[in-house]
Amino acid sequence: MDKIVLQGGTPLTGEVLISGAKNAALPVLFSSILHKGVSRFSNVPHLADIVTTKKLLEAIGCKLTHEKDEIIIDATNIQSLTAPYDLVRTMRASCMMMGPLLARFGEAIISLPGGCAIGARPINLHLKGFEQLGATIEIAHGYIHAKAKKLKAATICFDTVTVTGTKNVLMAAIFAEGTSILENAAKEPELVNLAEILNKAGARIKGAGESVITIEGIPPSDLTPLEGAIIPDRIEAGTFMVAAAMTKGELLLKNCKASQMEINIAKMREMGARVKASENELLVSAQGLAKLKPVTLTTTPYPGFATDMQAQFMAAACIADGASVIHETVFENRFMHVAELSRMGAQIDIDGHTAIITGQRSLSGATVMATDLRASASLILAGLIAEGETEVRRIYHLDRGYEQMEEKLKKIGASICREKE
Repeated sequence: MDKIVLQGGTPLTGEVLISGAKNAALPVLFSSILHKGVSRFSNVPHLADIVTTKKLLEAIGCKLTHEKDEIIIDATNIQSLTAPYDLVRTMRASCMMMGPLLARFGEAIISLPGGCAIGARPINLHLKGFEQLGATIEIAHGYIHAKAKKLKAATICFDTVTVTGTKNVLMAAIFAEGTSILENAAKEPELVNLAEILNKAGARIKGAGESVITIEGIPPSDLTPLEGAIIPDRIEAGTFMVAAAMTKGELLLKNCKASQMEINIAKMREMGARVKASENELLVSAQGLAKLKPVTLTTTPYPGFATDMQAQFMAAACIADGASVIHETVFENRFMHVAELSRMGAQIDIDGHTAIITGQRSLSGATVMATDLRASASLILAGLIAEGETEVRRIYHLDRGYEQMEEKLKKIGASICREKE
C-alpha cells in the first residue's frame, strides 16, 4: 500500500494542466453499453475508478482499447448482464451500469454498490425511477435485479436531487416508448456532458443542466456511435486553486472552465486570494497575502457549493485569520477528515452538520489517514503548509479521483513523494 510524504512550507508556482473529470467520464463510459457498436471518448483521466469501469465493461463482454487519454469501446457482443460484487464494491458509480443495460437489454443485475464511506447514499431513487419506467425490481443475496419487457416513458419527480440517479434514469429512458420527464433533476456540468454526447449520437434530450429534463424515446437502431470529449475536472481545478491560496503561491490552471466554478472562485476571493478567469484558464494568486480570511459556506447541489470541495476549503480555513463556518447538507458522514486535520493542530468543533474552524497560525506535520477521496486531498493540502513532515496513508482513495496528483504538485514546487508503507 502506498503513502504520500510531504515537507511543508514551499509556495507553489507554475502551471497545472487539469485532467478530464472523473464524474463525467464514468457515466459517459457506461453509456457505451447503449450502442451496439464502437464508441470513442477522449480526455479520459487515468484513475483507479476508470480502471474499475473498464474492468466492469470487459466483464460483461465489451472490448476496450485505451491509448493516452482516449478509450475505444466495442459493445457489440455483450454476453453478461451482471456487474459482479468484487468490482462494484470498490466504486459506487458502478450502479450507473443499470440504466444502459436496462435500456438496451431490458435487464440488469448489479451488486449493491460500495465506494467512499461518506454517507448512506441509497440508490432507492434510481430504482424508483426504473420502476416508473416499467421495470420490476428484486433485491436478493446482495444483488439488484431489474427487468422490463418494454420500458415506457413516465414523468419522474426525484424526492431529492440525485446526480447519479438523474444520469442513470436518463440513460434508461433513452429507448423508452414515449417522452419521459425528469423533475427535480440534477444540474451538474457532468450530466450536461453526458447528454451532449448522447444527443450527438441521435438521442433526444432537452433541458440538461436545468431542473426539468425531457427525453423523447428513440428506437435503438437510431443511436449512432457515441463520440466526445470528457469535460475538465472542476473539482481538481478547485483543489489546486486552494493549494495556490494556502501556500501563498501563484498557479495558472489550464484546461478548466471558470463558468462551472463560479462559487468556488467567489469563495476563494472572499478568503483573499486573487483569481483571474478566462475561457479555459484560471490564474490564482495569494502572493504577498498575510493571512487568508475566514469563510462561511454551505454545501448544496450544483450550482451551489459542491460537497466535493468542502474538505479542501476546510483545510484552508484551518489557517485563516478567524473563525470559519461550514454547513454540510449533502452527506451525513462527510466530516471524517476533521479528526485527521486535528492531529495536525487544526481547531475544529462539530455541531451536527456544522463545523466551526478556528484558524491557527500554522499546522504541524503528522501521520494521518485518508478516509475518503476528498478527505485525502484536504490532508495533502494541509501537509503542503504544515511545519515538518506529513505522511498521508491509505491514498488509494486519492488515486480514485486525482490523476498523478503528487507528480503535478512536484512540478510546481512541492516537496512530495510517493512511498510504499
